[in-house]
Amino acid sequence: MTGTAVPTVAEVPPRRQNRTWRKFKRNRAALVGACVVLFFAVVALLAPLLPIPNPTATDWMLVRKPPSAANWLGTDELGRDILSRMIWGARASLQAGVISVAIAVAFGVPLGLLAGYFGGWLDQIIARITDAMLAMPFLILAIALAAFLGPSLQNAMIAIGISAMPVFIRLARGQALSVKTEDYVEAARSIGISNLRIMGRYILPNILPPILVQATLTIATAIIAEASLSFLGLGQQAPEPSWGAMLATAKNFLTQAPYMAVAPGIAIFLVVMGFNLLGDGLRDALDPRDNG
Repeated sequence: MTGTAVPTVAEVPPRRQNRTWRKFKRNRAALVGACVVLFFAVVALLAPLLPIPNPTATDWMLVRKPPSAANWLGTDELGRDILSRMIWGARASLQAGVISVAIAVAFGVPLGLLAGYFGGWLDQIIARITDAMLAMPFLILAIALAAFLGPSLQNAMIAIGISAMPVFIRLARGQALSVKTEDYVEAARSIGISNLRIMGRYILPNILPPILVQATLTIATAIIAEASLSFLGLGQQAPEPSWGAMLATAKNFLTQAPYMAVAPGIAIFLVVMGFNLLGDGLRDALDPRDNG
């Protein structure tokens, strides 16, 4: 059997790639979501280059001034420009969403892959720990971990990543259980290919599409979680800007300066909606059962 070639299905055929792209382009909601996400990502990346005031600079002569030509979104309780803080706050929110989900994927997918491929006692241990973590509401677990680690954006990202990890463990496990029974995996095993290579070359590439979709949707959840933690004082710390922290401050001035709460609230709504629409579009485009 030395000359036997095992078919590799890790590569996506060009025709399938083109079909996936066509399906995605036809989904107007997904395109809207992609444009919204791209807009916020570009704004966050260009924040240091934009001609805007220092987001932490205070001006006691401009305390709680309404929107004007000089300050398009007004100023906050310390005279800081809200538009500038919104732009820099986008960096914190998107960074928290992407990095925390990256943590969840980096640790959750390998654990789920190991549990699904090997089964047995390893699967039982990982599954029971995952069930115990899933028994706690996501946000409650994130708050508890952030409070334990200490208030900071970095610790908030770690807490959110750990809290989101069980979803990826369960997803990777279920996908691995299905893929490991395919003929090409059995053929690879029969000619003596190592388990590590089988998982890395034949199983992991074939379970990536649902993981990609779940990661996109989870980024939206992570952004809400970061805003919640910052609102509670467990995320980004003053004077650095964060949408959640801005909402926490704005709640004290809803009668005197309601505009302080409008901008961060709309921003959180738009970016979360964008990631959700993008994730739904990717799920439809990557669905192999739909040949449209």
